[in-house]
Amino acid sequence: MKFGVLLDHQYEFGDDLNRRTGELVEFTQHVRDLGYDSVFGIHHYLSSLSTPQPLPLLSRLIDHSGDMRIGTGILILPMGHPVHWAEEIATIDQMSGGRFVLGIGSGYREDEFNAFGIERRTRVSRMNESLEVMRKLWTGEKISHQGQHFQIEGVRCSVLPAQKPGPPVWVGANGPIGIKRIAGQGHPWIAPSNVRRNWAVGNLADYRAERKAAGFGEEGAVLPIHRDLCVADSFEEAYEIAGTAVRASYNEYVQYGMDYFDTQWEGIKHKALFFGSPDDIAAKIEDFAQAGFNHFVFRAQWLGLPIERSFEIVERFARDVMPRFRP
Repeated sequence: MKFGVLLDHQYEFGDDLNRRTGELVEFTQHVRDLGYDSVFGIHHYLSSLSTPQPLPLLSRLIDHSGDMRIGTGILILPMGHPVHWAEEIATIDQMSGGRFVLGIGSGYREDEFNAFGIERRTRVSRMNESLEVMRKLWTGEKISHQGQHFQIEGVRCSVLPAQKPGPPVWVGANGPIGIKRIAGQGHPWIAPSNVRRNWAVGNLADYRAERKAAGFGEEGAVLPIHRDLCVADSFEEAYEIAGTAVRASYNEYVQYGMDYFDTQWEGIKHKALFFGSPDDIAAKIEDFAQAGFNHFVFRAQWLGLPIERSFEIVERFARDVMPRFRP
């Protein structure tokens, strides 16, 4: 069983990003020392909040991350050129000593695609083709590629990843079509944080069946899920600590068409959040683990929550919950 953290590096405009980066360094050091297994950054462009880009941020955190995996959760792959991504990601994989995890997604925000001059309807095919080109480049051979979106003739990647044939690729998706596609490719599916228990568990079962049908074995399979975490003496106390902040963070997404974060908040509150006592959280983990999930990536930072509270949350989880799942 693996436990990681998702850094929520989104801030109000005008906030001191140098100070905030220092907080993230300290937070990364703290979760490292507490025995967490991974740390991930998020990715958006032109956000309603000031959102530092993940690759330079993660590069800043590498020397403070110990032997944890470090990665993107997720990188919006269609927004860049595969030659650019291939060398950027190979560089950070080398810098981390081969600890990088490339979490990717196709994106969804119309304003991001418009700003890049990309048709939103092409996002999945661009993502898949980008990954295909990147993998060709990571062979170290001179390659040519004539595809739907990218045409490349006789180029060789100047930086190769430390991991061979490349860093592990995890893929996010919020719907059955995307999940089925990911299973057929054999990639780990990143289950999102905002979905209810039955949705996550049911779609994981479908994913595993599709993955098996595509010829991929279960041994060593990574099955990650994102969850919002607050550990206190009770659900009520946890929600009092972080409820306002977590809802404010979700409300930022309503403007991008995700109005169900508002209209279905009560369901998210009670059936998606990992809020509660140590016994409550352990029971939730056990339930999800029995369904197959084996890498829990927790967000314990939200808009407006003091960083000291985030330190307390990850500390209490490490003290009162994590040992129950470790030999």
